Amino acid sequence: MVVRSSKARVQRKRQNNAPAHVRSKCVSAHLSTELREKHGVRSARVCRGDTVVVMTGKRDVRGNEGKVMEVFTDTGRVIVDGITINQADGTAVARPVHASNLVITKLDLSDEWRAEALSRKEEKE
Repeated sequence: MVVRSSKARVQRKRQNNAPAHVRSKCVSAHLSTELREKHGVRSARVCRGDTVVVMTGKRDVRGNEGKVMEVFTDTGRVIVDGITINQADGTAVARPVHASNLVITKLDLSDEWRAEALSRKEEKE
């Protein structure tokens, strides 16, 4: 039996010390309604090349759509093309967005393993 802690510090510790295959699951986002109906899956891991929409966050970020440029499994954040923040000297730098705040609108299925994994999940449900 797995005991889940309600303490925030224990949850942070488990997330930070988690192995890579568990951390990759933490970088998942909901699929759009069209993709959900097509693949029969509610969520999927965010990968480079996917097109996503930012659903929650500050007003300047919310509603923006773009391609995923980079995924950080250690922090659970994603860099989306076109979402930047200005530094003190005025230069624009890519702003990381947490994967849970995104909705995937277009999947990049060029990877055979990913397409196969989505079809396996579809068969299970």
